Amino acid sequence: MTAPTHHYTCRYCRHSSDPTGVSCPRCGAPVDVTAAVTRSGWQRQEPITDMARIQFGQSYVQVEGTQVPVADFALAGEESIYFSHHSLLWTDPQARLSSMGLSGGWKRVMSGLPLFMITGRGPGHIALSDNHAGDLVCLPLEHGQAIWTREHRFVAATGNVTYDWQNTGIWFRTRNGDETETHYPIGMFGDVFTARDSPGLLLLHSPGNTFIRDLAPNQPLLIQPSALLYRDLSVQTHLHLEYPRSDGGFWTRSYSYRNVWLRLIGPGRVAVSSVTEPPEASNPIVRSSPATTWRW
Repeated sequence: MTAPTHHYTCRYCRHSSDPTGVSCPRCGAPVDVTAAVTRSGWQRQEPITDMARIQFGQSYVQVEGTQVPVADFALAGEESIYFSHHSLLWTDPQARLSSMGLSGGWKRVMSGLPLFMITGRGPGHIALSDNHAGDLVCLPLEHGQAIWTREHRFVAATGNVTYDWQNTGIWFRTRNGDETETHYPIGMFGDVFTARDSPGLLLLHSPGNTFIRDLAPNQPLLIQPSALLYRDLSVQTHLHLEYPRSDGGFWTRSYSYRNVWLRLIGPGRVAVSSVTEPPEASNPIVRSSPATTWRW
């Protein structure tokens, strides 16, 4: 008599896999962790298990370490990945590296220096890492699935995942005397990755810990703008400004004391990082992006 086959559905990537392993073979998350969900719906995405192997095609990536994880890709045959040059740690001599053109879409600068996209092709090993402590997040993408990510969070993607970019459209302008300055709380551009022809894999770096939440249709959520890691394309984003109330009156919306939030509207999944950037300077806001909402 054949024993029944049991399947484990990963609560992070939502794919079925063998429950006898110690980690999900699609995203590397541990399988023996009790789910902890807050009353508001937030769930911590557990870090990838040290030495976990994540399969894609005939190749795999092994995640090594926990504080500043290393993604060690073992590429088979002609399978490939692409990544920004600053994340490369080491590579086998037989692995082939070449520059990758992205139709002018990838023009990023970090610490004043330009970033270049590189293609790595097997057979051979290629190791990548960010230079900050935090989580390495692996997102398996189904055929046709797309995900939006904040700029400078990308680590690598498999060769069958295409890259595009979008203008975030989230901005506000401040005034200091006769001078004005435009601020982009989540960056001027966002990255969009899509698995076009077949399932693929996307790796992101998340400063600190990572938390995920699934929003229902038309469900709103306010977060610190710099906390956003990734979101489904179905999730809408808007700027939201809050101003203090004092002595029964309201401050005008151009007053310097305010809180800047990012307003998300479902449906879809969103992920945030626990480490955020300091708030923008508190000069008065004189203009902001369309669809901005206010609260006093």
